[in-house]
Amino acid sequence: MVQKSIEAYDAPAVVASYDADMEVMHPNRSKMVQVALEILPFEHSAELRALDLGIGTGFFTDRFLQNFPAGKVVAIDGAAAMVELAKARLKTLADRVEFRIGDFRQLSELTANDGAFDVVYSAFALHHLNRNDKQAMVARCLQLLRSGGWFLNADLILAGDPEVERRIQELRVEGIVRRAAGKDPRFQDAQSTRRYLDDLEMRDGDQPQTLSDDLQILADAGLKNASVFWMEYREAVMGGQK
Repeated sequence: MVQKSIEAYDAPAVVASYDADMEVMHPNRSKMVQVALEILPFEHSAELRALDLGIGTGFFTDRFLQNFPAGKVVAIDGAAAMVELAKARLKTLADRVEFRIGDFRQLSELTANDGAFDVVYSAFALHHLNRNDKQAMVARCLQLLRSGGWFLNADLILAGDPEVERRIQELRVEGIVRRAAGKDPRFQDAQSTRRYLDDLEMRDGDQPQTLSDDLQILADAGLKNASVFWMEYREAVMGGQK
């Protein structure tokens, strides 16, 4: 995660409202995590070891640990405040998580003493990386995966055509305004919502790729069967096996 994004998500006010905002801005988050977990070909009793890239408030890791009761997770995030919120969400499940605070671009250093993982996953985090940093990070993840292990990313994508992107953004704004239902001054109408989203993405340093570019990044990093498992408008679940 770029330093700009790390600093943004270490702000207490942002952390406090993060999950509520996700429900308004990304209502498919639960579906995306469900798809990612469903694609994993492991028994529920498997003693999996997973790496979470950008644990945030712990939404994905919570679902992973519930789905795999014998599983353990190494969770990385650049913002200490987000890690604390994740611990609060996970409660006793946090006993099966090793938390590390750091920048994705230093993934080699952050995982220098780790053994092999069965799964590496991420949700709504890797779009903060540019193409070169993302490919280098995925390549490091593949070094950490066991043979046959899975890399999964549930994240934002960019349309390949400007007109398609414009229409998707219109639908995005309409949906946010509808779900906010006049209860949030940031999302009162299309104009205020668009202004908020533009400011947010500039602050966070968002750098989403097109779906084809993201799949090529995975393939170039060495993922043998990079695939998309679910997509709607500007969100997708993608990954594959080592």
